[in-house]
Amino acid sequence: MADELVIKDLHVQVEGKEILKGINLTIRKGETHAIMGPNGSGKSTLANTLAGHPKYVVTHGEIIYKGENMVAWGPDERAQKGMFLAFQYPMAIPGVTVANFLRTALNAKRKAAGANGNAKSISIPEFRKLMLAKMQLLKLDQAFATRYLNDGFSGGEKKRVEILQMAVLNPEFAVLDETDSGLDIDALRIVSEGVNALAGPNLGVLLITHYQRILNYIKPQFIHVLVSGKIALSGGPELALELEEKGYDWIIEKTQVS
Repeated sequence: MADELVIKDLHVQVEGKEILKGINLTIRKGETHAIMGPNGSGKSTLANTLAGHPKYVVTHGEIIYKGENMVAWGPDERAQKGMFLAFQYPMAIPGVTVANFLRTALNAKRKAAGANGNAKSISIPEFRKLMLAKMQLLKLDQAFATRYLNDGFSGGEKKRVEILQMAVLNPEFAVLDETDSGLDIDALRIVSEGVNALAGPNLGVLLITHYQRILNYIKPQFIHVLVSGKIALSGGPELALELEEKGYDWIIEKTQVS
C-alpha cells in the first residue's frame, strides 16, 4: 500500500559482517514508531539502510514502499519519492548556504515528481516565502538561511536545520537517527517541538534513540527494542518508561535465553 512502509525479514551486512538479522516492521502514515536499544544493536544501520547508503548491503529481505521493493533504489530516488533521513551527525558543507541547499533539494524532488521529470522549478520568491514560514514554525532565526550549511553550527543548530529540511521537503516517511544525540535540554525541546509541528496524518516517523528523554516530548504510539540486530520486544509508550527504570539488561538476558 502507498500509505505504509513495510520492512520484511531484513538482513544487512556492513563490510562483510551481518548487523541486521531479520527485521520485520510496518510503519503507516500518521504513526510514530521509536526504535530503542543498547549501543551496537543496529539502530543506525537500520536508518542508513532505509536511506540507501551504499555501505549497508541488504543480503535478504525487502523494504516495500509505494508497493515496490526499494532495495535497489539509490538514495536520490528514495528521497525524491518521499523518504527522509535526519542524520545523527550532519555534515558541514562550506560555501553552500542553507537556502541554496534547500531550494536545490526541493527542485530535484519537484522535477522527479512532475510529468516526465519536467515539473517547473520553484521560483525564488515562492521558495523564500515557503522557507521563512517553515523557519518561523521551527523558531529558527532568518539569518540561518544565508549561513553555510552546518558550517560552525552548534549541535542544536545542526539538528534544527535537519528538521527545517524535513519541513521544506515535506516527506511521507521520515527516519530520525538519534536526533537527540548531543543536545542539551533546551535544544532537545525546540527540536522536538519542530518534529511535533510537522507530524500529522500524511507523515510516518521512525524515531531512533538510545535514551527515553526525547520521548518526553515526542510521543510515539509504538516502541520497539532492537537487540543484536533483531527486534526483541515491541510495545506501547509505557515500554519506554519501563526501559528508563530497568535499562536493557533484562531484555538482553531474555533474548539470550530464548
